[in-house]
Amino acid sequence: MTSLALTRDRIARVRPGPGPALAALLIAAFLLLFLVVPVVQVIFVAFQDKTTGAFTLVNFADFFQNDLFMRSFGNSFYVSAMSVVVASLLALPLAYLTTRFEFRGSVLIQSLGIIPLIMPPFIGAVAMQLLFGRNGSVNLLLRDHFGFSIPFMEGLNGVIFVQSIHYFPFILINLSASLKNIDRAMEESAQNLGCHGFRLFRRIVFPLAMPGYVAGASLVFIKVFDDLGTPLLLNVNDMLAPQAYLRISSIGIADPMGYVISVVLIACSLLALWVSALAMRGKDYATVQRGGGGLAKRRLKPLEMVAAYGIVLLILVLVLAPHVGLGLLSFATIWSFSPLPDAFTLKHYHTVFSESGQYITNTLLYASLAALLDVVIGTAIAYLVLRTKLPGRQWLDYIAMAALAVPGVVLGIGYLRSFYGVPMPFTGQPLSNFWLILVFALAIRRLPYALRACTAALQQVSSSLEEAAENLGATKLRTVGRIVVPLMSGGILAGFVTSFATAAVELSATIMLVHSQSDAPLAYGLYVYMQSAAGRGPGAALGIFAVIIVGLGTYLSHVVIERGRRERGQDH
Repeated sequence: MTSLALTRDRIARVRPGPGPALAALLIAAFLLLFLVVPVVQVIFVAFQDKTTGAFTLVNFADFFQNDLFMRSFGNSFYVSAMSVVVASLLALPLAYLTTRFEFRGSVLIQSLGIIPLIMPPFIGAVAMQLLFGRNGSVNLLLRDHFGFSIPFMEGLNGVIFVQSIHYFPFILINLSASLKNIDRAMEESAQNLGCHGFRLFRRIVFPLAMPGYVAGASLVFIKVFDDLGTPLLLNVNDMLAPQAYLRISSIGIADPMGYVISVVLIACSLLALWVSALAMRGKDYATVQRGGGGLAKRRLKPLEMVAAYGIVLLILVLVLAPHVGLGLLSFATIWSFSPLPDAFTLKHYHTVFSESGQYITNTLLYASLAALLDVVIGTAIAYLVLRTKLPGRQWLDYIAMAALAVPGVVLGIGYLRSFYGVPMPFTGQPLSNFWLILVFALAIRRLPYALRACTAALQQVSSSLEEAAENLGATKLRTVGRIVVPLMSGGILAGFVTSFATAAVELSATIMLVHSQSDAPLAYGLYVYMQSAAGRGPGAALGIFAVIIVGLGTYLSHVVIERGRRERGQDH
C-alpha cells in the first residue's frame, strides 16, 4: 500500500520538463511585470531624492513631521480599529445566537447577514447619508419627535458606520465556522464544573473560536485601512488612502509623498497580517472530537427568545439599510429634507441605459478578461505547485497571494509610475493610458481569490486518475486538458465568478488608471455620478446594476460549490 502511494506520488509530481518550466517562466514574468515591478517602483521612489535621485530618508522624515499626514495616519488607524469593534458587535450576536441556540430562521439570518458584501461600500455611503446623515430620515424623525439627533455620519463616524456594516460579514462567516467546529465536550465539561452564561462564553466558547474571529477581524482592519472610495464620497480626505490618491492626482506622479504614503499603507497591511498570526502563535485550538460537532444547542426561554429576535432584527435592519436606501434613491425624483422621497420615477434607469451603456459594456469586458486571466494563471500555479517538482514553484504561489497585501490605490500608483513613460507602438501614447492596463490591474487584484479556488479544486482530484491516463498512453498535456481541468471545472468556475463579481466594482485601482470616459468601467461611473446631487439618482440606478452583478456572481459561485460538494458526497 505504501509503495503504491509512493508510486502515485512520483507520477503525480512530474519532473520538470519544458512544458511546466515554460509555464512557470511565463507566469513569473507576468507577476514580475504587473505586480512586483510596480510595487518595487513605489518603494524605490519613496526612498529617492526628488532632485538628485539618490537614496534618502528625508521623504519619510517629511511625512512624520507633516501634521496632515500624521493626522491622516491616526485617523486611518482609528477608523480601522473602531470598524473592527463595531463590526464585532454586529457579528458576534448573529454568529452566537444562530450556532448556540435552537433558533428558527438561523439559515435565513446568516444569509441576510452576508448580503452587505455584495454592495461596494462607496455605493452604500450615499444611501447611508440619506438615511442616517444630519438631515437624513432617522435624524429628521428624531428631531421632530424627540428634539435631538445622533451624529451617525459626521466625519470619521460616517466612515466607521459605513465600513462596519459592509465588512462585518467577514467576521460573521469566519466566527460562525469556528463556533460550529468547537468540540461540544469542552462546553459540557465547563458546565459540569459550574460555568454558565456569559462566563462560559468569555472563558471557554469565545477563546476556542478565536482563530475564526482573528481571521475575520484582520480582514476587516486591512480592508478598511486601504479603502479609498468611501472616505472620498463622504468628503473625509484626512485619511491615508485618500491622501495618496489626492497627492498623485493633484500634484503629479513625480511627487514623492504619494509614494511614501503608499509604502506606509503596504507596511500597515503587512503589520496587521503579522499581528494576527502572532496572536495565534503558540496556542492550541484543536478539537478532540472528529469534525468538531459544534456547540450543543439549547432552547431559549420565551423572554430570552423575544430579546434574541429583537437584537437580530435590529442588526439586520441596520446592515440592510444601505440596500433599501439605494433602492429608494434609484426611483426617487427628489429626496431632500424628508424621511422618504417626494415621488418616484423610472427615468434614472432610462438615463443609465441610454447614457451609461459604455460603463456597463466596459465593465463586462474588463471583468471577464481579468477573471479569465485569473483562472488560467490560478490553475497553472496550482498544478505547478501540487503536481510538479519544479524548483521554486512555491514562490509563484507566495508572490500571487502577496497581492492581498497591496492596496488598490498603491497598485494604481505603481502602474502609473512604471508604465507612463512606456510608449505604445504606432500610437505613441503612454502604456498606462491603454485600457488593457485596467484588465491587468483587476486581474492582479483578484488573482488570490481564483488561485485559492483552483488550488482547492486540484487538491480534490486524485492523482491516480492522471496515472491511469498516462498508463494508457496519454501525454501529460492531454491528461491535463482531458482529465484534470474538467475535474477541476467546479473550482475553476467558482474562481472565475468570484473574480468577475469583485472586479466589476473595483474602484481603488481603476480610479488611478482611467484616462478617458470611453474607457471607464462601472465603478468609475458610479463615483462620477455620486459627486453631484443631480447625478445621485442615475448613480443609484447604476449602483443597483452593480449590486445585481455581484449578487448573481456570488449566488452562482455558491451554487457551483454546493453542487461540487453534493457530487463528491455521492461519489463517496
